[in-house]
Amino acid sequence: MFRKFLLLSGIFLIFFKMAPGISTSSFSGEWELISEKSSPIELYGTLSLDIVQNIDQFRIILNWGSGNRVHRDTINLDGGKSHFTWKVPDRVFPPNVFLGVRMPAQTRIRGAALFDSSKKTITLTKKYPLHTSQGNYLMTETDNLTLSDGNNILHLSLLFSSRDSRHHYNYVLKRKGYRDAVMIRLSDNWEIQGDLDLQAMLLSIQGLVNRSGPKLYFIYPDNWDYHFTGDFYNYLKQKKYFTFRPLHNLSEVMNVFKDQLKGYIVWDKKNPATMDIAFTLAGLRDGIVVSEELIPFVKSFGLPLLEDLREKYNGMEDYKLYSLFFQKIGKECNRNMAVWLGGEHGEVRKPAIADWGVMNRAFFTDLSTRVSDTQEYVVSKKIMSSLKPLSVVYGWHTYTKDKEREYVTLASQCGLRVEGLHTLPNISFMHHVPLEPGFRFRNNHTLHGKEHYKPKKKVYISCVQTDCLGLGAWNQPGRGKIPYAWEVTMNWSWIAPAMLEYFYSQATPNDYFIGSLSGPGYIYPKAVPEDILPVMIDSAATLMKNLDLDAFEIMDYSEGSTIEGNTDLPQKIINQYYHHMPEAIGFINGYAPSYTFTVKNNIPLVSFDYYLSPDRSEEEILADLNELAKMNPQRPYFLLLHVRQWNNIDKVIHIIHGLHKEFEVVPLDRFLKLAGEDPTFQEHYLKEK
Repeated sequence: MFRKFLLLSGIFLIFFKMAPGISTSSFSGEWELISEKSSPIELYGTLSLDIVQNIDQFRIILNWGSGNRVHRDTINLDGGKSHFTWKVPDRVFPPNVFLGVRMPAQTRIRGAALFDSSKKTITLTKKYPLHTSQGNYLMTETDNLTLSDGNNILHLSLLFSSRDSRHHYNYVLKRKGYRDAVMIRLSDNWEIQGDLDLQAMLLSIQGLVNRSGPKLYFIYPDNWDYHFTGDFYNYLKQKKYFTFRPLHNLSEVMNVFKDQLKGYIVWDKKNPATMDIAFTLAGLRDGIVVSEELIPFVKSFGLPLLEDLREKYNGMEDYKLYSLFFQKIGKECNRNMAVWLGGEHGEVRKPAIADWGVMNRAFFTDLSTRVSDTQEYVVSKKIMSSLKPLSVVYGWHTYTKDKEREYVTLASQCGLRVEGLHTLPNISFMHHVPLEPGFRFRNNHTLHGKEHYKPKKKVYISCVQTDCLGLGAWNQPGRGKIPYAWEVTMNWSWIAPAMLEYFYSQATPNDYFIGSLSGPGYIYPKAVPEDILPVMIDSAATLMKNLDLDAFEIMDYSEGSTIEGNTDLPQKIINQYYHHMPEAIGFINGYAPSYTFTVKNNIPLVSFDYYLSPDRSEEEILADLNELAKMNPQRPYFLLLHVRQWNNIDKVIHIIHGLHKEFEVVPLDRFLKLAGEDPTFQEHYLKEK
């Protein structure tokens, strides 16, 4: 039988020679195992491949193990032939050393090779006697090597005639150096007199070295606003073929990246605003941000001083400092973005978005956007007005200076969109991570074709999660148990597409994504100039189409606070959304309860009727919802519920289960469809001034 197999190898030889232009050169190189995606390898622990091709030879070397413990199999295809001779090195059966079998040690065995260019596959077939406790077993082994991911990933499958086809040995390897990165865990100390200078230095290094690709990744503390940095780390390894080398301190980081840094900029701890200026200069001068205490450390790596901000600006008011440097270097900065390093202020700063700003040479500030803070407001407006229309303001307002609504209002008035927060992590890294080949964003729509949807005499309730996908609620217990709508951070589709892929690929049938917030990013439509708003809505509509979204959320706090302010929308703005988003099945409005309602051609706009605060007890919330149902006696009644992100989804489920049987929780797309068919709400707009 073995002799018969050898005779058949001539068939493979004919195929090889009848395929002009086919080359195995794309397989050449050194290949490293991705253990998270591979079958376990006992004893040896790992596997690597060396594939070498020259004019008259094609060689595949399988290295089981590393260091002093290596089992090496070498296969040579000489002169373009399709047969090979394989010398079995020893008796060990490396895919499974604990199987009671022996290889025919030192025996030369012939095999055959087939290359399929359309599938980018090499198939190696071998037959040999395998020694068992009862004698010999004639083994047929088929090794398939297949390329993917731009010829950077190699899938090796070992099939044995003795083994069930469902339990092959499968190994995934990547080209040496492909998607290699380093990772360091950040401390939870962000105090100016604590670790902030170390964190700022690391963030500036991250922004610089990630310009050329994803090289440096941070895992943030568990209590960080964005809870997913650890989950993303695992996702990058398991789904994106990344290999991370853990680093443990600043010295190790500098040893890896010092050659990519041109020098250092010193900020003054006595004047924290100089840290923002230092980040701006870091992006423009390819330098890193350090405090006085770190100067000896960076000098030990041979880095020169680029700028020293100590002492020179002590006593200078912030608005003067930012104005001075904006006048000096503002024209060198990116006109498509600016960064507000706000949020916590005083002794604590959390500038996680700084890597992205440094990478893109943005101007940094944390000025107030409150009109009554006249001097800071004037400079803020000058900075924002210098950007091109539809540019992005990254980061967040400073909690001790102004309000979110003031910050977003000014950005909107300047024709800009906001992308928060200041704590948004690793964007310079994630920006370079592409979508999986062939991946398309697919939402969990529940409406089907021409099916007729007629509401019953019920209270229909639909839950929408606040504050987009990123702030941690996604990973809380309960997701997937009930219909739930999630606000999508749509700009991530071009800023960091793999971040959205992560959420879409994890979604359950009960997770429904919606577009937000008011535009292609966070805007207040009442504050946007009339000639720019249509362009913004068009841009948002394009993002919705790319992300398979058909419901859109609007929110406008440009005329006051969440409760006391005027959050209603005028008819002329509502008409803009209907006109520029013709494929939308409906719109929702508000954050806390809002009061704008309408319907056009069975497409509704429904405002939130309830805000589910994390501080309110389940008993009180049940009483509130029952009260709303009593005050709105007409059925159907459409109760749109906004869930604050710090609520546990299991808490929401428990509340839902406690409601009267006339309540029915439905997916948001079905909720909007039913509301459009029988709009029992009264139409209401903000009256035009």
